[in-house]
Amino acid sequence: MMNEKKVCIIGAGIGGLTAGALLLDKGYSVDIFEKEQTVGGRALSVDMSSQTLDSYKQTLARFNTSVVFSEPPLEELFKKKMFEGYTLDLGFHMIGSGIVVKLRDILKEYFENITMYKSRLYEQKNDHFGYFVTTADKIAMLPNIARLLLSGEKTMKDLDTVSMTETIKKYGNGKMKIVLEVNPRLISTINNLDLISTGEVFRTQKDMRLGGVNYPQHGLLKISQTIAEYIEKNGGKIHLNSPVSKILINNKKAEGVVVADTEYLFDIVLSNILVQKLFTIADELQFPKEYATTIKALEGTGSLCAYYSLKKIDPQLLGKSFIFIERNIGVDGNDAVGMIDFISAKEQTGLSPPAHYLVQSYIICTPKEARDTQILNKLKEALDKNLERIIPQYHSQVHWAIYPSVWHLDGVAKTLVNTKPDIQTPVENLYIIGDCVKAPGIGINCAINSARIIQEMLSTSV
Repeated sequence: MMNEKKVCIIGAGIGGLTAGALLLDKGYSVDIFEKEQTVGGRALSVDMSSQTLDSYKQTLARFNTSVVFSEPPLEELFKKKMFEGYTLDLGFHMIGSGIVVKLRDILKEYFENITMYKSRLYEQKNDHFGYFVTTADKIAMLPNIARLLLSGEKTMKDLDTVSMTETIKKYGNGKMKIVLEVNPRLISTINNLDLISTGEVFRTQKDMRLGGVNYPQHGLLKISQTIAEYIEKNGGKIHLNSPVSKILINNKKAEGVVVADTEYLFDIVLSNILVQKLFTIADELQFPKEYATTIKALEGTGSLCAYYSLKKIDPQLLGKSFIFIERNIGVDGNDAVGMIDFISAKEQTGLSPPAHYLVQSYIICTPKEARDTQILNKLKEALDKNLERIIPQYHSQVHWAIYPSVWHLDGVAKTLVNTKPDIQTPVENLYIIGDCVKAPGIGINCAINSARIIQEMLSTSV
């Protein structure tokens, strides 16, 4: 039943779409305005068969990404049509099991349109590979893991100001030390353990349900497309190619938006764009000066990704995800963590043409490092070296390899010194959602959780 409140959502990324779906369930009238030609935001999969060299570069540039290395050169790859039949994400995105549960709850029967492939986490152990955490490891770590994971929110809040460096000193023995060095980096997309909050890490691990990683058939965009279908079938409207040029704010109260010189009035406005860009469409003078200064100074996270097209892969590797830590590489935090994924190499995912195997990987860095050629060279070497540990002499099997560098993988890095802003802004009826805000988790998890929070906030205010 409609409650007659009209909601405008700016941006059809995962956060905006999820918020749209949840608010429709509560009876709101929902309009989503998206500047791109498709939904998905930064969680975007690109059909490479439809791209030219220029269109691909332009797409990447709009999402704070560029291909910094390519073998052979990118120009040759397009000229020889070597990308035909491939689907590539903008950056590297694996999905935690907790997110899958939430999507199933939100989409109901529509979730059946998404086929998920799942993997536990593996590591290369000299001449063989095995689980990153074995059953024996779990038993040995159980007392300390249980003590942390089963703690209540009061304990988590007490741990919010405790760095992972301090926690490792206290609990880091044997395999537990490696787990505490690797998992928090993967969870936060930050290498510097001094900056990672212990409370946030374990709160997020509880939320993600520690169930390995998942990836959808046909690429990450399938999730956004399915949520968009749910929205439109349930009466919501998604306006593509419709950039919002201005949020209408009068006397510190949001009243609507301007799209293509036309004013649209709404009761509530939700911004799902990068929070640092809020003041490109909102009058900064309507906000407290300190708030605006803080928002504009927030930093995101970065990574160097790699996509390898291989002619041959050991069938035992198909569907598995490997994690690694590269020691003393000279990045912020000294060590860098990454992942090499073979879920995308499964033929059933439909991400590559027949008899070609797509391997996707990434290594964490800061946004500044993601634009530093010297550091990027070291990170590339680390990605290649760790793939070679899994597939000796993999170079002989390479069709091509490209290395996109992303300096806004997550909109805001959740660190001890880089606090994400609240969903409620100082302007009445204006809220910010997505992976940039104060909600559990990072990336897609944070975006979906922000949508669940805004649903609850608005429902209690009606």
